[in-house]
Amino acid sequence: MDFVGKLPDTAAAPKTPPRRGSWHGVAGAAILACLVAASTPASAEQNIDLELILAVDASSSVSAEEFDLQITGLAEAFRTPQVLAAIQATGDLGIAVAMVQWSDNRKQIVAVDWSAVRDETSALALADQIAGTPRFLIGGGTAIGGAIQYSIRQFENNGFRGRRQVIDVSGDGRTNQGSRPSDERDRAVDLGITINGLAILNEDPTVDSYYYRNVIGGTGAFVLTANDYESYALAILSKLIREIAGVPVASLPPIFDPALAEAIP
Repeated sequence: MDFVGKLPDTAAAPKTPPRRGSWHGVAGAAILACLVAASTPASAEQNIDLELILAVDASSSVSAEEFDLQITGLAEAFRTPQVLAAIQATGDLGIAVAMVQWSDNRKQIVAVDWSAVRDETSALALADQIAGTPRFLIGGGTAIGGAIQYSIRQFENNGFRGRRQVIDVSGDGRTNQGSRPSDERDRAVDLGITINGLAILNEDPTVDSYYYRNVIGGTGAFVLTANDYESYALAILSKLIREIAGVPVASLPPIFDPALAEAIP
């Protein structure tokens, strides 16, 4: 039915559409906009080859000089041709990296937020950001379980969707408070996350066996060692190359002898 009806011959025909039709047009556009907004994610995740968290020990056993050696070693690693080649080998996807500082069970912080790294420019930018990062945590016990638990949460809503997720834990001591690292390790593995370790042996020459039994887990997990903080830079370089390249498990050389781990308390 015609809403306006037939106008008398003496009346001029309206030159604009009926008001009801105009309201329906506005309402329809508004509804359509709402439907589009509802179907569009607030922030689309970027596909990435690897999501990597660098979990750096900042507990009481780590001096200011030793902390600086860790930070410098990480920064310099991302400036090397070897790490850049490993990143470029991931193709267009690249990697995403964040750095966490940790100490006791109440102290963890994201020191460098998530950054996508795909080429030399972004790798050097990340290196500069790591190099300029201050020590946010000073003192506290050693809570590796808390560090793992905190790191797991950082994968949530980080804006990336990685084929692989890895937590890279470095430290020079055993847990002395908080949850057991093995429990948090098992939870991470259940979520598909791999945990690797870099054990610094300056305080405890058997901490690598502790990492092997209690910290690392997941596909291709491994422990590398540094005899002291001075050798940390070489160890982290080797570790990053292996993590980024994603070497197949079958081709990995043995990292640690399980029999030795059982023999050392």
